[in-house]
Amino acid sequence: MDAERITEQVQPVRADRLRAFCQRVFETLNVPAEDAAITADVLVAANLRGVDSHGVARLRRYVNGLRDGMMVAKPKVQVVCETPTTATIDAGAGLGQPVSYRAMQRAIQKARDLGSGFVTVRNSNHYGIAGYYAMMALEHDCIGISMTNADVLVVPTFGRNAVLGTNPIAVAAPASQERPFVLDMATSTVPRGKLEVYQRLGKPMPLGWATDETGTPTTDAGLVLENFKKRAGGGLLPLGGAGELMGGHKGYGLALLVDVLCAVLSGAAYADLVYPKTPDGKPLPSNIGHFFGVWRVDAFRPVEEFKAAMDDLQRRLKNSPKAEGQPRIYIHGEKEYEEAERRSREGIVLEPKVVADLRAIAVELGVEYDLE
Repeated sequence: MDAERITEQVQPVRADRLRAFCQRVFETLNVPAEDAAITADVLVAANLRGVDSHGVARLRRYVNGLRDGMMVAKPKVQVVCETPTTATIDAGAGLGQPVSYRAMQRAIQKARDLGSGFVTVRNSNHYGIAGYYAMMALEHDCIGISMTNADVLVVPTFGRNAVLGTNPIAVAAPASQERPFVLDMATSTVPRGKLEVYQRLGKPMPLGWATDETGTPTTDAGLVLENFKKRAGGGLLPLGGAGELMGGHKGYGLALLVDVLCAVLSGAAYADLVYPKTPDGKPLPSNIGHFFGVWRVDAFRPVEEFKAAMDDLQRRLKNSPKAEGQPRIYIHGEKEYEEAERRSREGIVLEPKVVADLRAIAVELGVEYDLE
């Protein structure tokens, strides 16, 4: 968290109370109780792990989506194609979290039965943090993978306009004494929220995060955000930045891979076809796609051997010489696990603007607000 934002914080909120509040909000909007509970849990899990940009700060997005019909509270979810190891599900334009949770459950069951399972989802919406679903495989001694395509924010290498989403990839693998390996990353240099922080602070952002409308890297976060609103060109850069010198084409390739597996394979919208609108500008269902995969470890080698090797791999990395001035080498997921433990004890601190929005939602929907 940026030091400049610490002074904006308010009193921490217990995760269970925050989860219950979100569930009440969804149920008030006619979301079935089980779906509401799943969605609330995914949102609060993001806050617990320190990924506040994808936590309850997103509640307004879902409230508005359900109200205007872009998201369906009680969707007709259908399995449109299935084999013993694969499936494609149509989410019926419903919330992304419930269908993704159940799609991952289906992939896990296929892996438990036959060694691996893969499920794609189409006609869905934003599903929260990718890591939530990948981590579902861990308790079954499986490796999990989760991907989703997203709203158009990222310019392709040598491009001028945003055509791809931040398209995250998450992979989780179990260990024994060490924590599980959990990689959860966007395929862009940074998420949009990072630009919003720099705009709010009135500071120039690092060169190499985003481009202006001509395709030239810029440090003006406000300009990039305004161009997003106007669809005036420019956008976030893929991992590696502009051009090929620092590997930007590799990040571009990863983002494109996500679109292939999540959208082209499932039949969802891809590239700038996501989040369509009517001729008069009214939002239509986003038709986002997701991809979930699971591998059973013992289909390759004994589980305990694998976990022992995972421990050894992590320790070799963490015990290797540190760069000057650096006290620790982290394994992906460690920081988030430690933050979740801390926030579970001490509570989740929400920014004032998020608290104000939650209060406003409670008033609008007539839902009890009991987070203080």
